[in-house]
Amino acid sequence: GPMCQRLTALLWVKPAKMADKTCTIRTRKFITNRLLQRKQFVIDVLHPGRPNVSKAELKEKLASTYDVKDQQCIFLFGFRTQFGGGKSTGFGLIYDDVKAAKQFEPKYRLIRNGLDKKIEKSRKQKKERRNRARKVRGAKKNTSAGKK
Repeated sequence: GPMCQRLTALLWVKPAKMADKTCTIRTRKFITNRLLQRKQFVIDVLHPGRPNVSKAELKEKLASTYDVKDQQCIFLFGFRTQFGGGKSTGFGLIYDDVKAAKQFEPKYRLIRNGLDKKIEKSRKQKKERRNRARKVRGAKKNTSAGKK
C-alpha cells in the first residue's frame, strides 16, 4: 500500500547502507598502461535487487580499492545492464593524475567528469562559420574565420 511505498522511498534516499550489501565490483583485464599514464579495466558490477548502480558510487568504491586520491582521475563509461538485470558491465580508467587525464581523455568524458566546461554554441553558428571558411580557400582560411 501507500505506507509500504513511503518506506521503500525512505530506504532509497540513503542507499549507502543498502549498497554495501547489494553491489559487488569485480575488475577484469586489468592493464597498467604506462604510455597513457593510466590503469584500465573492465568492470563487472553485481547488483541483485537493484536496478542499477550510479557511476558516482562505483567511483567511490574504486577509489577506496585502488587508493586513488582524486576521484576526478577515475573515468567510468560504457555500462550495459545485462538482460534480466542484476549485473552490469562497463569500462573504467584510472589516470595517475588530473594532468594526464586532461591530456588523453576525449573532451566529452572530461566534461562528464567535471574537468572541462561545455561550450554551448548553436548549430547555426557552427554551420555559418564552416561555410565562411569554405568560401575562403588556401592560407587565408584561419584569418577570416575568427577565433574558435
